[in-house]
Amino acid sequence: MKVKGKLVFKGENAGELISTIARSLEPDNPSEIETLIDGNSATVIFTAEKIGTLLSSVDDYLMNAKVADDVIKSTKKREPQL
Repeated sequence: MKVKGKLVFKGENAGELISTIARSLEPDNPSEIETLIDGNSATVIFTAEKIGTLLSSVDDYLMNAKVADDVIKSTKKREPQL
């Protein structure tokens, strides 16, 4: 039996940020993780054989998303103002 889970990230005027984070994590995703990007939201669908595996995948994904968000914010702070 397969177990499925879904994360939906939404944000007003945050479509670019959400899209950048989701796309930056996508190359590392195994085939059991699918990312769908639509406007100001990104949906990540997880599939696993066991609930523990699913929870571990979601935890890993959220930690990586946090790191990607931190990197993006840090980079934007250092950009020269024109």
